[in-house]
Amino acid sequence: MDALGCMKSLLLAATQYRAAKTTPNAALLQRSLEVISGLKLTRLFGSNQILPSECLSCLVELLEDANINPSLTLSVVTLLSQLASDNETREALQDTYNLTSVLAGVVHRSSTNLSDPVLLQSIQLLQRLTYNVPVFCAGANIDELISFLMHHVQSTEDELTIPCLGLLANLCRHNLSIQTQIKSLNNVKSFYRILISFLAHSSLTMVVFALSVLSSLTLNEEVGEKLFHARNIHQTFQLIFNIVVNGDGTLTRKYSVDLLMDLLKNPKVADYLTRYEHFTSCLGQVLDLLHGRDPDSSSKILELLLAFCSVTELRHTLRQAILEPSGLPVSGNTRSVTRSKTFEPSVALVHLSNQPLEGSEDCSVLSLQLFKEIFEDVINSGNSALAEHFVDLLLPVLLDHLQMPEQIVDELLVKKKCERMVKAINVLTMLCRDDVLKMHASKVLTTSQCTSLIEHQLNCSGVDTGFGTKVVDSKTCKLAADIILKTLDLMSRLKQDVPGMEVSFYKILQDQRLITPLTFALTSDHREQVQVGLRILFEAAPLPDFPATVLGESIAANNAYRQQETEYASKRIQMQSSMTNITSVSCSSSCPSGDESRTSNIQELIQKLHSGLEMKEPLTDMRISDIMDVYEQKLSALASKETRLQDLLEAKALALAQADRLMAQYRCQRAQAESEARTLAAMLKDAERKNEELNDLLKAQQVESERAQADIEQLFQHNRKLQTVAEEHEILKKSSVDLLQRYETTERQYKDLQITCNSLNKQMEAMKKLNESLKQQNDRTAAQLVETEDHRKELQQQLQERDGKIATLQQKIKVLEEKLKAQQKEKTDMEQTIDVLRKELSKTEQARKELSIKASSLEVQKSQLEGRLEEKEALVKLQKEELNKHSNMIAMIHSLSGSKLSAETVNLSL
Repeated sequence: MDALGCMKSLLLAATQYRAAKTTPNAALLQRSLEVISGLKLTRLFGSNQILPSECLSCLVELLEDANINPSLTLSVVTLLSQLASDNETREALQDTYNLTSVLAGVVHRSSTNLSDPVLLQSIQLLQRLTYNVPVFCAGANIDELISFLMHHVQSTEDELTIPCLGLLANLCRHNLSIQTQIKSLNNVKSFYRILISFLAHSSLTMVVFALSVLSSLTLNEEVGEKLFHARNIHQTFQLIFNIVVNGDGTLTRKYSVDLLMDLLKNPKVADYLTRYEHFTSCLGQVLDLLHGRDPDSSSKILELLLAFCSVTELRHTLRQAILEPSGLPVSGNTRSVTRSKTFEPSVALVHLSNQPLEGSEDCSVLSLQLFKEIFEDVINSGNSALAEHFVDLLLPVLLDHLQMPEQIVDELLVKKKCERMVKAINVLTMLCRDDVLKMHASKVLTTSQCTSLIEHQLNCSGVDTGFGTKVVDSKTCKLAADIILKTLDLMSRLKQDVPGMEVSFYKILQDQRLITPLTFALTSDHREQVQVGLRILFEAAPLPDFPATVLGESIAANNAYRQQETEYASKRIQMQSSMTNITSVSCSSSCPSGDESRTSNIQELIQKLHSGLEMKEPLTDMRISDIMDVYEQKLSALASKETRLQDLLEAKALALAQADRLMAQYRCQRAQAESEARTLAAMLKDAERKNEELNDLLKAQQVESERAQADIEQLFQHNRKLQTVAEEHEILKKSSVDLLQRYETTERQYKDLQITCNSLNKQMEAMKKLNESLKQQNDRTAAQLVETEDHRKELQQQLQERDGKIATLQQKIKVLEEKLKAQQKEKTDMEQTIDVLRKELSKTEQARKELSIKASSLEVQKSQLEGRLEEKEALVKLQKEELNKHSNMIAMIHSLSGSKLSAETVNLSL
């Protein structure tokens, strides 16, 4: 069964189940849901077709029914979770079908049983739906949902804690009404304490969810001042960067990146981050995440880098990290290894900017935005020389983005391609702000590329029919207009540097198809588009053929269309406020009808129903519930009809606006056509006069052509004869060539056979010689065999004799072995005695050493005493000599004095 048939069967099964909630109908609906889930029609449900929209409405209505089978509820939630993976379908479920309020009701009904799988699936689907999407606080069941989430987060931790905390982080982010509601609760301080305790949790996902909720609720309050104080903020930065780099998965990394981006919006926190000492190394680790990651993670990393660019100092550091990666510290296991060229951040960014269109996440647009920020910082800092190599690497990718493939049919892919074109043109325009980088761009960009791009957008993008269409369709037209004007702005900057660019630029400015893009730009609510449109207008206004009047009419028509749109929106808001009673009774979020009489009838019906219920309340009639069911079904049917009528009214209003615009354009075109008709009438008269002159010339040439025709026929006949002869010649030529080829092949075969025959003869002679030599060898071997037999017998006799000798020798060996054993015993005894003697010898040697030491000491003492003795003997000799001198002197004295004493007695007395 095809997809449309499956959708029809799902609608039929749902209708039957709502009419009678029996087991067979439930089984049929369950099978239909499983079939739709197995087909994976995500992209089909994202379209605006009627049948998929009816199926989505049917699924939402099934969830609204409180009496539905729980297994069916789980199947519906699972199918919606699968469909919510597509961005377009997720936006439709959030905006058109208000699935958030419906799922909040499912969570409220299932909250009594925490183990119910419907509860977990619903919370996870809500977390996916509310990510980066503001939720209306006054929606149905939102208060109960917030109360349940806060209560469960403060309860015992289980498998629901992390999804509940993540959903609460989504609801609090950028939603002042929900933040105010939570802050007004009595137990908010205990809730803050629980969240702060989660910051020490082992799960990084739990940590980042808790920190996200705290930042949303307390960043600008006293608690936030303490939590994100200068003393703690560096630890917070380190924690967030660790989660970004080492997160548990893509979900954790997405929330940590969003948290850091939200913190950067606070000027104090941004200033703290500029002074964070480890920011450069953390930035290097973040840039390393661009290599080999899934597109979802890469897109979040690129969003974080763009958030860094919002702070001037951080953008300067990021520019250095991308263009000068040699100075960046390398993280991880490659800390001691230089960063390879293929893993440079610039190469990774260029690779991400050239991703295919079919990817789920458009990393290319974010990469191109980052390039623009980097080049802006390069130009502002005057370091354009550092970016020249990177520009040469990037320019081929930018030019590739300017080429529109012809085989793209999907409108979504065309839109993504146009967005990439706009970003690529922005980067090229930024390069043209610097003379050095502008020279590189002018070398590779040609005039034909710019003109072909503009022509393609003017012809194929429906830019002329952009007014009066629906918003979804006009987005593509606005993108095409943006591409055209920004390409013209780029051409105006390069018109003096690229050959032929100036001529083509002024030629396009005088094209009347340029009126619609200019109108889009001049009436846009984006400052950049208005500035570009004004620049182009100032260039085009002095030109002689510029249709200024048509531009004014177009701007007036666009303003009138916008005014009608705002009036219609205000009426629609009033009608929605008048239909709040209907939505409260039917518990649905369908859009109100534009028919006031039908609205009043429904309100009267509700009032009658309420009055009837109040009168019969004491009776407790069992039929009241049946009546209520009938009226609810009728009300839901009327509400669906009203939505269809509302769509028809919208379509009619848009068609009227488009008709007004077309009428204004028609008036302008009619005035222009009348002026053109007058010029064409004058041209027609000149053409008729020239036509008469040419008619005379034509008659004369016809006569000459008849003569030439006769000659040509004769030549044709002669040519046919020659062609027949040439054909016969070709046939003979082909046959001769075939014969020559056959002759050559047979001659080659003959030569080959002759060569093989000669080789076989030589082989036969060689075989004969070999046979004779083998015969002679056989005779010689027979004679040798006889001789060897005799020799064997002799050897056998010698062997027997040797066996006898061996036996006698073995007996001798046994005797010798016994002797050897006795000698070994003697040897061991001798070794023992030798050991004893060695010990005694060592003792005597030790004693000898001691005695020798003592002897040497005695000899030293002896030598010392001998020295002393010699000194004393010398002293004695000296004293004797002095005594002799004194005795001689005394003798002389006595001799002089006449003493009769002899010298001997004097000597003795002395």
